[in-house]
Amino acid sequence: MFHNRGLEIKTREQIDKMRVAGRLVGETLELLRAAAGPGVTTGRLDAIAEANIRDHGGIPSFKGYSHPPFPATICASVNDEVVHGIPGERVLAEGDVVSIDCGAIVEGWHGDAAITVPIGEVAPEVSELLRVTEESLWRGMAAAHLGGRVTDISHAVERYVRGQGRYGILEDYTGHGIGTEMHMAPNVPNFGRPGKGPTLVEGLALAVEPMVTLGSKETDLLEDDWTVATVDGSFAAHFEHTFTLTPEGAWVLTAVDGGAARLAELGVAFGGR
Repeated sequence: MFHNRGLEIKTREQIDKMRVAGRLVGETLELLRAAAGPGVTTGRLDAIAEANIRDHGGIPSFKGYSHPPFPATICASVNDEVVHGIPGERVLAEGDVVSIDCGAIVEGWHGDAAITVPIGEVAPEVSELLRVTEESLWRGMAAAHLGGRVTDISHAVERYVRGQGRYGILEDYTGHGIGTEMHMAPNVPNFGRPGKGPTLVEGLALAVEPMVTLGSKETDLLEDDWTVATVDGSFAAHFEHTFTLTPEGAWVLTAVDGGAARLAELGVAFGGR
């Protein structure tokens, strides 16, 4: 590992270690997707996540993070809450959506990913919001290639979302570099012109995370000093993956299959193993 202009550049062996943390995050999120349903509390989802991470030799990345210290293993943001919702006694109901952000540390290396899960049957426009947001994440990663720039990802995310309808794209919250810390340089915005920012090189790991709303991009920080919600009360979606680039192609470290299936659908070479 070395640092290049403030960026942490990992060896292939270190990326392999990140894959262990990333796969644990991906598997934990799949457990939570299956568990989320009407009548389930967000606190119950948090307990499932912490148990799975610790049972597999990991440490929750979020618990105790920052100031004030985040009190839980996952962020559980419901409906108009975009990110950083604190899980607790809230009961999920038919028609809700819950955005679940999860991070784990294994042997000092971080993985970070998020999904938004519909609870039962949701309104058609909400279902479409989830589809658009998740697809924009994959389009962003598909736009990345060695020698390209960080905002190639940003531009691809924005271009896809804008092409699907009138949605709000958060600008104050971005993706980020990741490795020995959860949040590292560089920032990865979800909008902007291509060809800007640091060069994408082998060994750089990034967490890409589009946050999209059915209305305005404007948000408020709630009284708990963590939860970010839309000003206009519109529903929001949040999807995230940690990924890297190898000479062979892209490798989505937090996808259970490494991203192989979706990358193939997008015509992108798979660089994992």
